[in-house]
Amino acid sequence: MPSAPIRTPLWLLALITLSGTLAMHIFVPALPLAAKALGATTHATQLTLSTYIAGLAVGQLVYGPVSDRYGRRPVLIAGMLVYTAASLAAFFAPTIGVLIVARLFQALGGCSGLVLGRALVRDGASGAEAARKLSLMNLMTMAGPGLSPLIGSALAETTGWRSIFVALTLLGLANLALIHALLRDRPVEDGKDVRHVMRNYLALLRSRAFLGYTIGGGCATTALYAYIGAAPFIFVNQLHRPTYEVGVYLAINVLGIWFGSLAASRAVSRMPTARLMILGNLISCVAATLFLAAALSGWLNVAIGAACTALGGLGGNPMLAAGSVLFGAGILAQFAFWLANRARA
Repeated sequence: MPSAPIRTPLWLLALITLSGTLAMHIFVPALPLAAKALGATTHATQLTLSTYIAGLAVGQLVYGPVSDRYGRRPVLIAGMLVYTAASLAAFFAPTIGVLIVARLFQALGGCSGLVLGRALVRDGASGAEAARKLSLMNLMTMAGPGLSPLIGSALAETTGWRSIFVALTLLGLANLALIHALLRDRPVEDGKDVRHVMRNYLALLRSRAFLGYTIGGGCATTALYAYIGAAPFIFVNQLHRPTYEVGVYLAINVLGIWFGSLAASRAVSRMPTARLMILGNLISCVAATLFLAAALSGWLNVAIGAACTALGGLGGNPMLAAGSVLFGAGILAQFAFWLANRARA
């Protein structure tokens, strides 16, 4: 007889899910302050964000199969222990190199909540109920990217940039206490062995449609993270705005993403998904083109910066590099989507 579904409070699953993305966004407004304090270059400081994103990407490939074999609860506890320890290490980091490594392990630990929070919803519900709970949890977790830049700006301005990692350490400890007290695990089933998992991954890599949509989607959605990494240096160093305003501008961008997601969820029932992806990415390409033109002409100002979400930041001139990198990413995404649609046809 199959075991009864294990139900966990949805607010707890939302909390452990947003912890991973919260740590990514909350530190962004403090990047210029950290660069000055540690004597680091803009590019080196931005690696604390790009390394974090890389950690999230790698972790998502691992936690699912591992938790299938060893159970959600112990794997989640292990991940949160890594997250908490790495947050504490980031607080004491004496150099930018140590901070980058700490951020990598912080992402690898925080990714456990990002993956297993949704897995636990599916463990306790199925069908329409699972879809409803996942939608509700996504609404809860959307508050994280919107509020975290504001929180990060406030902490950096009042108590210094290192206080952000004190807050994240406390969040990790709270997660561990709540998981221990409230999370029940399902009985461990025989998970897939490593060879089976690798065969599945190889099968996906042979699919031209999968690769097209993955590369296209990655390029399209990377615009947000590239913008987040460049924005503090653009606003503070090039547009000469105070640090506390960075959180406000980032929150405006996240609000735009939220409305875009809402519009896409309604439009998906009225037009083919492939056409919707191409149309949405085309809008991003237009925004990147306008941003690049403004950067080249020297006309860029704060309104422009808040309105354009398709930009990136590398090199000595974040404004110019932002438009160049993200314009290229948008074009590549369009081409990848076109190849994927041909492969499906």
